[in-house]
Amino acid sequence: MNFIESFGGMALALLGAALAAALACVGSAKGTGIAGEAGAGLVSEDPSKSGKVMILQVIPGTQGLYGFVIFFLAYLKISGAGAISVAQGLQIVSACLPIAIGGLLSAIAQGKVAAASVNILAKKPDDWSKGMIMCIVVEFYAILCLLASFLMLNAINF
Repeated sequence: MNFIESFGGMALALLGAALAAALACVGSAKGTGIAGEAGAGLVSEDPSKSGKVMILQVIPGTQGLYGFVIFFLAYLKISGAGAISVAQGLQIVSACLPIAIGGLLSAIAQGKVAAASVNILAKKPDDWSKGMIMCIVVEFYAILCLLASFLMLNAINF
């Protein structure tokens, strides 16, 4: 326990906020990269599809935004709190974990779905919206992670 107490509640709370932003953004970077790789091939063959490819590439980026929102809310909560106990710091870490882990994993999964959707766009351009719907299914779980972190942060009282 002395090891944890030496870090202090503030350090733990900042770690939670940092994890929310960092892991969700890493997932978004990976997901948009996966979709971008698939999209680059299609755009090199048919530049007229660049707008739709761009939409598919941007979709996995939302998790990074969600992670940053939770980072910002956690930072606002801890910046005005003064001294934070280890227990309160652990509460902040716990509240940030859903979007940190969920954002990381769902953004990568969504990038894979978006890359597959680029294939739909290449082969059947009129059906590209079906790929968008598949991406939205993955997005739903990222939104649930955002909601879980948001509700948990709001439940913490200092």
